[in-house]
Amino acid sequence: MQPNKGAFRVFKRSISAIAFSAIFGLSALSPVMADGLAGAYLAARQAGGDYDFTAASQYFTRALVQDQSNPVLMEGAILAFVGSGQIDKAVPIARRLNSINSSDQISNMLLLADAIAAEGYEAAFGILEAGETVGPLVDGLVLAWVQLGLGNMSEALGTFDEMSKGNGLQSFGLYHKAMALTLVGDLEGADEILSGKAGAQLPVTRRGVLAHTEILSQLERNADAIGLIDTVFGENLDPGLVDVRARLVAGDVLPLTSIRNAKDGVAEVFYSIAGALSGEANDGYTLLYTRIAQYLRPDHVDAILLTAQLLESLGRYDLAIQAYDQISEDDPEYQAAELGRADALNRSGDTDGAIEVLEKLAADNAEQVSVHITLGDLLRRLDRFDEAKQAYSQAIALFDAPDPGQWVVYFARGIANERTESWPEAEADFRKALELQPGQPQVLNYLGYSFVEMKQNLDEALDMIERAVAARPQDGYITDSLGWVLYRLGRYDEAVVHMERAVELEPVDPIVNDHLGDVFWAVGREREAEFQWYRALSFEPEEKDAIRIRRKLEVGLDVVLEEEGGDPIQASNDG
Repeated sequence: MQPNKGAFRVFKRSISAIAFSAIFGLSALSPVMADGLAGAYLAARQAGGDYDFTAASQYFTRALVQDQSNPVLMEGAILAFVGSGQIDKAVPIARRLNSINSSDQISNMLLLADAIAAEGYEAAFGILEAGETVGPLVDGLVLAWVQLGLGNMSEALGTFDEMSKGNGLQSFGLYHKAMALTLVGDLEGADEILSGKAGAQLPVTRRGVLAHTEILSQLERNADAIGLIDTVFGENLDPGLVDVRARLVAGDVLPLTSIRNAKDGVAEVFYSIAGALSGEANDGYTLLYTRIAQYLRPDHVDAILLTAQLLESLGRYDLAIQAYDQISEDDPEYQAAELGRADALNRSGDTDGAIEVLEKLAADNAEQVSVHITLGDLLRRLDRFDEAKQAYSQAIALFDAPDPGQWVVYFARGIANERTESWPEAEADFRKALELQPGQPQVLNYLGYSFVEMKQNLDEALDMIERAVAARPQDGYITDSLGWVLYRLGRYDEAVVHMERAVELEPVDPIVNDHLGDVFWAVGREREAEFQWYRALSFEPEEKDAIRIRRKLEVGLDVVLEEEGGDPIQASNDG
């Protein structure tokens, strides 16, 4: 469940995200610089700034041994332990910090979660009653679930209703009220809220749709549940949705799994807020919420996946891989987790490990188009074009009927074919991509530029590239292609205008600067040409390009063209 941006702004004013930045990006050293403390403290600060939660937790703990009552160090240790998924180690520190400062939101968050993890709803109620706040949104929603956990359903519904009246927070309150109604068996009431019949349309999320399909199935309305899935997701179903839809078609009654008890409800609160924070707040701070959601409900797959994605964005690929590994092979989301794990392995530098994961996934899920495409994309980025072609071909073989969205797969295979000098196959793929997506500027540019480099179909190439430029006038590389085809056609004066524009758009690209140098030479601006070639060399082109540029600086472009057996500039111009 994700709120609108207005809801986020209301929530943001009450959260302690600033505290996260303050602790993990500490600027004032003097408050904690006791004798012998500096080394551990500075190391903790550095590790925290790098989001190395494991190292930060060790250094903060070492610093705390020397200064056990320092709240800054305590909060840093809590953040580090939670970030690394060691909440059990964070809780004792949170208790110590709470005894010093009962208004600290992060320690209050941990103590509240710890009480609920043990289903200590009385203790959790006492924390909230004492005013040991996390923030209005968390406090209100958690209070409602605590009331339900204590058996006070009427009070819980009243609290959810109050939360639904908050400025921008209606979707939070209504969604959690629907989940609470589901838990106590009022499926009709839950359906009324989720369908919008209660008066407010809730934002559509995958998790919310799945919860609603379970409710509809329990109400013996499988056809409506299928219609909901088809309306929201169309034919682009991930394996989890495919499984749910197939069970609905078979007439199965789906069990209610979204919320099983009040503890699950509180886990959903933290996950809901993480969804709101994701992409808006510091990823390290958002991670606190997904980690607590997992702590309360270890099988919360969506929280695990979001945790892994946040860790990837923070560059903590080791922890992200650990998170993805928590999804079991029999879970419908296993494929999504393995795709994520492969990405994390690749980004960490373990490309062989990433390929191994994707190849196994492709073998085990031979009918999943997306797996073959992902494998092909990785192999292509690694310049393993022959293998990439095979992966793309397997994906294309699974296409049932032509669809505009398929253009990108044909385009990718076309690139792999072009790089392996299989030009007829490459051209066929590029033209198929344009058939599926007429006017696609990337394809027009790539095919047109390829013709230019081969000195073939130059008039068609010019038309293609002009259309690409019209579609993306701010793309320096496409503008470079236009200048280059005009150069190849001998229309040098026209080429200068577009090539100068290309350099404005891509000022540090060696190839674009090299091209401008050639165009300048062609119109007799030789000193400017040499300047551009020197400039191109400063941007470290590939060695073969660098050798050619140096040769041009030695003897001029005319001699280089003659040495290469190409047409001289004047001859091209006359033609």
